[in-house]
Amino acid sequence: MTILAALTLLALVIWLGMILGHGRYWQAGPILPAAPGDMVLPAVDIVVPARDEAPTIAQAIGSLTRQVLPGGPAPRVILVDDGSTDGTAEIARRAAEGAPNPLTIITGAAKPPGWSGKLWAVSQGVAASTAELVLLTDADIAHEPDHLARLVAKAEAEGLDLVSEMVLLNCQSFPERALVPAFVYFFQLLYPFAQVADPRRRMAGAAGGTVLLRRKALDRAGGIDAVRGALIDDVTLGRAIKDSGGRLWLGHTKRARSIRLYPHFSDIWAMIARTAYVQLKFSPLYLLGTILGMLLVWLLPPAAALFAHGTPRTFGLLAWGLMAGSYIPSLKRYELSVLWAPFLPLVALFYMAATVGSAVNHMRGRSVMWKNRVYVDGGS
Repeated sequence: MTILAALTLLALVIWLGMILGHGRYWQAGPILPAAPGDMVLPAVDIVVPARDEAPTIAQAIGSLTRQVLPGGPAPRVILVDDGSTDGTAEIARRAAEGAPNPLTIITGAAKPPGWSGKLWAVSQGVAASTAELVLLTDADIAHEPDHLARLVAKAEAEGLDLVSEMVLLNCQSFPERALVPAFVYFFQLLYPFAQVADPRRRMAGAAGGTVLLRRKALDRAGGIDAVRGALIDDVTLGRAIKDSGGRLWLGHTKRARSIRLYPHFSDIWAMIARTAYVQLKFSPLYLLGTILGMLLVWLLPPAAALFAHGTPRTFGLLAWGLMAGSYIPSLKRYELSVLWAPFLPLVALFYMAATVGSAVNHMRGRSVMWKNRVYVDGGS
């Protein structure tokens, strides 16, 4: 067997292993059902960190102050204004006028060393909350009126400590259609939802747009302070909860959606590059391994299928077919044509290039930048 045939066979075996034995990461669900009509739900506080979110905050706060908890008290929305200079707090206040759920606005204190800005804001919001259940959500997420009830019903029915959902992302522009479904697909590949929910597995994670927490579990994990410097805060929080004995659930939802736009390829590149090298723990060895792995798994199969002959071409076609087939549920979730599926290798190449760009930025001393704040090595 030639080296090319051996490598394409290895790629095919890896794809078979991922499809059959990696927590069904490629599936379209799970999705939470509506809360039972006769279920009495407990009190919930909703914490929203916000920094210069004028374009999205009205829709986000308007949707949260109109959440309905059957049989339970009105949820309280706590907005932590993290040094905004664009009138975020006032816009939020106007958006909540006449809504059934109360809005509390906290002016955030100066960020201590060692904290990420978002987590410091979250910490202040959690400290001001009193309910046993706390929903952490972002200032660019719009929720349907029954979304919170679905999350709470799931947590109460199964005694879960963290219930999180991947919200719908914007997928209107060409760059979004080309790249956003793959973002969700790769997230599921890194954190298979079934394995996150399995208490026998070490795998843990959460999706930051929607994280419902049980306060006792958060306290047991050391509170927000335990993850204060994390840049990938949702996954790190999920890990802390599970490591301390908590039970997790992670799924999809169509009851909440991101209203942040990524109209240009450069916008999505920046989103990936912001945390990609953080994900690799700032390790050149991990980066090299990632590049080699992606070349083998994502790019070799289509290259062999298109340009090789004989056995390598057959193995390449089979692996490429499995790759494309696994992507179809993600495309259908965003109501996109399955004709996008064969182009997943090109999308993977874009993500790989953005990851390299993230590493290069770090090596050149260009630290992670978000909302006019600089972050270095998972710290302040």
